[in-house]
Amino acid sequence: MLIAGFPAGAWGTNCYLVAPAAGEECVIIDPGHRAAEGVEEALAKYRLKPAAVLLTHGHIDHVASVVPVCGAHDVPAMIHPEDRYMMTDPEKALGRTIGQQIMGDLTVGEPDDLRELTDGTVLRLAGLELTVTHAPGHTKGLVTFGMPEQADVPPVLFTGDLLFAGSIGRTDLPGGDHDEILDSLARVILPQEDSTVVLAGHGPQTTIGQERATNPFLKAVAEGRGDGVAAPRRGM
Repeated sequence: MLIAGFPAGAWGTNCYLVAPAAGEECVIIDPGHRAAEGVEEALAKYRLKPAAVLLTHGHIDHVASVVPVCGAHDVPAMIHPEDRYMMTDPEKALGRTIGQQIMGDLTVGEPDDLRELTDGTVLRLAGLELTVTHAPGHTKGLVTFGMPEQADVPPVLFTGDLLFAGSIGRTDLPGGDHDEILDSLARVILPQEDSTVVLAGHGPQTTIGQERATNPFLKAVAEGRGDGVAAPRRGM
């Protein structure tokens, strides 16, 4: 298994390239602000060929480079239908102006081939198996992508802005809902194996076991105290 990740752009959003091995097809997860150059560098370094772009959610820091990346490689992008509008109207999704300086670096709009993700779907792409799980709260259409354990590789979960190392996603932007993110954490995160590797939309790699033991927000949800914990303002 090959997973190459790097933080991109003004918001340091993690973009991931995932493939069975170097020299094979890959999927690209969340090519955000100024991610296109890093994507090309990783493709060349590992001799990868993109098969699709997968989006955990529609915030501009996760989708800003979708159009150029998909256009350069003639591949589809996939997003949950409830976040699709964000691709053409990112400022509506944030409830505020992004700013002219940053907007000059963005390609707003949908790629030529944009497909919608459905909860529970198992995507079989580039020799990979990824399970789509709808996990609203940060946005209405956030999804996670889960990969099962294989050989000596533990399970992997791409969480977007649902769960971070030591924190969880913010819920104060349009479409955010504190009760929904608490439900998503209980339903999607808590049942995961402790060995599951968490690759989030921002920040370092962690594991479910580490977060279960140390993440104050996840601990509160596990103990039934989630309603008393306010979500932080982290992520776009």
